[in-house]
Amino acid sequence: MKHYAGLDVSVKETSVCIVDESGKLCRERKVASHPEDLVAILSDPAFSLERVP
Repeated sequence: MKHYAGLDVSVKETSVCIVDESGKLCRERKVASHPEDLVAILSDPAFSLERVP
């Protein structure tokens, strides 16, 4: 199943929303706006990300 991620970036934190191809919410989190933290949540093997805008 394909998954898509949306990011709402600010200086201190980023809101990450991951949905599946039918639009069902799979994960919603806020993480620090640091590359390491974003890579950690976006590289989760539970999700096969098709696109990260």
